[in-house]
Amino acid sequence: MSEPVHYNGKITRFVLLSSVIAATGGLIFGYGTGVAGGVASMGPFLEKFFPAIYRQMNEKRVVSNYCKFDSQLLTSFTSSVLLSGLLATFFASSATRALGRRASILIGGLAFIAGSALGGAANNIYMLIFGRLLLGVGFGFTNQSVPLYLSEMAPPKYRGAFNFGFQLCIGFGGLLSSLVNYGTVNISGGWGWRLSLALVAAPAFILTVWAPFLPETPNSLVQQGDQENAKRMLQKIRGTNDVEAEFDDLITASNASKNIKHPFKKILQRKYRPQLVMSIAIPFFQQVTGISVISFYAPILFLTTGSGVSASLMSSVVLGLAGTAMTLLSALIVDKQGRKALFHIGGILMFVPQMMIGGVMAAKLGDQGELSKGYGVLVLIMMCIYSAGFGLSWGPLGWLVTSEIFPLEISMGGGDDSFRLCLPAGD
Repeated sequence: MSEPVHYNGKITRFVLLSSVIAATGGLIFGYGTGVAGGVASMGPFLEKFFPAIYRQMNEKRVVSNYCKFDSQLLTSFTSSVLLSGLLATFFASSATRALGRRASILIGGLAFIAGSALGGAANNIYMLIFGRLLLGVGFGFTNQSVPLYLSEMAPPKYRGAFNFGFQLCIGFGGLLSSLVNYGTVNISGGWGWRLSLALVAAPAFILTVWAPFLPETPNSLVQQGDQENAKRMLQKIRGTNDVEAEFDDLITASNASKNIKHPFKKILQRKYRPQLVMSIAIPFFQQVTGISVISFYAPILFLTTGSGVSASLMSSVVLGLAGTAMTLLSALIVDKQGRKALFHIGGILMFVPQMMIGGVMAAKLGDQGELSKGYGVLVLIMMCIYSAGFGLSWGPLGWLVTSEIFPLEISMGGGDDSFRLCLPAGD
């Protein structure tokens, strides 16, 4: 449902500060997913937790490019965060609705701190994977609550740009993880991977400390029956006392949602079917664009094509720069150009490079070869264009569109984000 254009309000300093702190959850998400691929390319890390892969990489015998990192255990390390994130999302939806957005953000922050501490101190594979599972719980809660928080705090006409703050932080977090990995890979003593895994605790600590001081959104206060404070908060975040139109719509939507005894049955009704389909399809296609390969395995991919460890990590830094820059550009133009146009442009920028990368690697890499320097640079350029296309379109729009397409009586009832499963978004 489109927002009425007569809502009053402006971007206040109060809203900006609250949204920046909340969007730190995106920074943690980007760092937590991006750091795994870089760490998995470090020799000391592989030697300690995946010795079979380490020996295989250092043996002189020729090994297929498609078998160098063939390990179910290594896959479990990278993907376990998604499993726990998926399961946590279902609990996060109920917690966000009943306890408020702020409480859900706080739970996510605590899970992040515990997961990063366990990962950095890991002495065996069980501690390592359990730490990743705890990170996934954090992702499940913050990925559900932070985009919703940003959408509800932002003035309606700037909602697109504000919601992009989450994806921008995801991109910056991924870029930061690449920079950290590049800096820690050569630490003497081979413990740099511990620093990479543990540093997610820094932004998580900031998020956790500040979460109790974040203002609850007017939508959540209305949902909890505290209309007086809801109106006062709406006046504060809009910077004006004239908020009757927006407040009346929130009350109306809240009353309608309270009459819905079975929200999952309600959302299955025919009139909500288009929104339901899109709220599932957009996150699904956001992932099958291939961004998970880039987020988790870019350093390993470059290592497989013949680059050294440091060169592979630096290539990941370049990818992060391209994606983050385009996400920032997209935030500036999304409310002027519209969602559909950016989806189309970004889709083209992603499709063409993918076809070229697949062709080059099939023709020039082969089963046991390496790419020449020229073709290696070409693949990097194509991957940068792909990353830029994702940052322009499917990355931020995947979060934005799913948080704004439902009518208020459904979104306040918990319908839309109940279906927003936790998956990496560039991831």
